Amino acid sequence: MDRDELAGWLRLLLTPGVGNASARRLLAAFGLPQAVFMQSIASLREVVTPAQAQALQQTPPELDAQLEATAQWLAATGAAPRSLITLGDAHYPAALLAMEDPPLLLYALGRTDLWQADSTQSIAIVGSRNPTPQGEANARQFGKACAQAGLTVVSGLALGVDSAAHLGALEGATGANDRLATIAVVGTGLDRVYPKRNLALAHQIALHGLLLSEYLLGTPPLSANFPKRNRLIAGLAQGTLVVEAALQSGSLITARLASEQGKEVFAIPGSIHSAQARGCHALIKQGAKLVENIQDVLDELKLSSTPNLIATHVDSTCISGQNGTENLLLMALGYDPVGLDALVARTGIAASQLQVQLLELELGNQVARLPGGLFQRIAHT
Repeated sequence: MDRDELAGWLRLLLTPGVGNASARRLLAAFGLPQAVFMQSIASLREVVTPAQAQALQQTPPELDAQLEATAQWLAATGAAPRSLITLGDAHYPAALLAMEDPPLLLYALGRTDLWQADSTQSIAIVGSRNPTPQGEANARQFGKACAQAGLTVVSGLALGVDSAAHLGALEGATGANDRLATIAVVGTGLDRVYPKRNLALAHQIALHGLLLSEYLLGTPPLSANFPKRNRLIAGLAQGTLVVEAALQSGSLITARLASEQGKEVFAIPGSIHSAQARGCHALIKQGAKLVENIQDVLDELKLSSTPNLIATHVDSTCISGQNGTENLLLMALGYDPVGLDALVARTGIAASQLQVQLLELELGNQVARLPGGLFQRIAHT
């Protein structure tokens, strides 16, 4: 793409009052953006409103700065290739073209040479930013199993379930150089990483997968942008798996968008006492497929089977938010019955020390001792 063509696309995107729908009508009527800006105001008014036609006659004041920043970003060298995919590009993903509101531009950082937009088998894995230890482990294990089964994992690079799913996909795709491990659709410009603690993860995704954004370079993490980007997560995948989510979770937006696009929706059930499971339970009540292992997903998507079924073991590295040993133990317990050996594996704390701490929590009415040597966190409602 030459500089004049790039300027045309950026100008169309920057013109106030001209959204994706209006831009598509203009492109359908006049061709490439450069041709749009050569039209008279009378011709423009036949396609868009008078106010939009007037705005198209003015050059956005930020165009020059954005053009220069984008040109420099595209020209920068690094381990991961950079590209800008326009709505008129032959490599624009067919799955997004089928959506009601496809973006005009897609900024891409990573392996676009492996991105077969019309044939990639992919699954979106989304969920809470503050999952339980079991939820985070499930996300990582499902991400790994999906990658081992040949699926590209799509998510949003957020903390919690998103990050775990990306990490699992990178682990599961180790050694596979002929496909994308994972796609992260972000809600900022690609010249920044949000949240910052995912910087190393973003670098790994750029090397072995793909980072995508529809937002101009320099776009900060605005709250309104994240629900909007969820339509792309749903659109790029054959189905959406919600690992763990509260009733007000943004993950339910992704699930709804996937359903509206005619895609499959999957949900992992959890404890009836956990607020983080209620969103998944609501989805299941509404018709989402209850998922217990990767085979449930593959069967529904009519894909080949894999021997890598999901285990229930929780890796202690998945436990976060360790504000003291007591909080760590409560997080590791969750609301489902668990044995002492499993707690040792989850926390890394010796069994003798755990028994003392469990007794203290039991006396404080925070833990229940169940038959068979099991323990369970008490839900206070």
